[in-house]
Amino acid sequence: MSQSIDRSIIIPVYRNEENIPDLLPVLGQLTQSLDGVTEVVFVVDGSPDRSGDKLRDGLERCAFPARLLFHSRNFGSFAAIRTGLVHARGEHFAAMAADLQEPPELIVDFFRTLDRDEADVVFGHRAERNDSRSSMFLSNLFWGFYRRFVVPDVPRGGVDIFACNRKVRDALLSIEESNSSLVAQLFWVGFRRKFASYSRRAREKGKSAWSFKRRFNYMLDSIFSYSDLPVMVLLWTGILGIVFSLLLSLFILTAKMLGFIEVAGYTPVMLTILIMGSITLFSQGLMGCYLWRTLENTKHRPLSLICDECVFPGREMSKGDD
Repeated sequence: MSQSIDRSIIIPVYRNEENIPDLLPVLGQLTQSLDGVTEVVFVVDGSPDRSGDKLRDGLERCAFPARLLFHSRNFGSFAAIRTGLVHARGEHFAAMAADLQEPPELIVDFFRTLDRDEADVVFGHRAERNDSRSSMFLSNLFWGFYRRFVVPDVPRGGVDIFACNRKVRDALLSIEESNSSLVAQLFWVGFRRKFASYSRRAREKGKSAWSFKRRFNYMLDSIFSYSDLPVMVLLWTGILGIVFSLLLSLFILTAKMLGFIEVAGYTPVMLTILIMGSITLFSQGLMGCYLWRTLENTKHRPLSLICDECVFPGREMSKGDD
């Protein structure tokens, strides 16, 4: 008879080879501190290092039940979390990073909040962080822009960790959009929310894969999926361009009538061509981004592919069982 699972913890894994030896004991303590049975679902997102091999070896000796899934390539951490949610068997679900920068005890608080039915989804709000100045600057810039133009309800400092019940999980999985934002989706589906503040720890081992390029691409996906900002920028840029062109035309016409211009001026013509040409190219680029994402969503390709799966039953039984 299959083991009943009460809770599931989803962990995306990418370039976390150095963190695995510390992560597994922490997860063992975390699962022991919770009532019932808690499984851990690892999703190796096309990691080029030995993260998958280390997990495969280490999970054989772990007491908690676990599932180890391998993406066929790197689809991104949010696609990995989605894959974990699809295969998780619990009633409550939490996602956490493998680098242990978020305190694991926060997951326990999340699950207890869900158990008491105080919320449908709980977010970890970063009140403080122990990162480098450059990383803090980029993060603050990213989340400030995110709050201003994508999801105003996101707290200052952003969110990286969350937990939810089955209702939110099912609503989240009903959204099948490529090039989208998991954070924006979590806020878009609604339900009862609760926030828990925490201090982000300094990364002790390895290097974060959350590079400036990934941040920038994720911001674009969030904006084009959940904001009309580019369209409004395009609209007002076009309006301002038209107003400027009319004013420039009026100025040239007046100067011509007063006799200040005997020959059609080269500079005003070139300025007009450059300005209107730039607006046209800018408009085409923005509309192209929207059309490309619309095309991607009409292809109905799977958001991720699994090439291998391992199941580890663990030695942990529900605390009411003998």
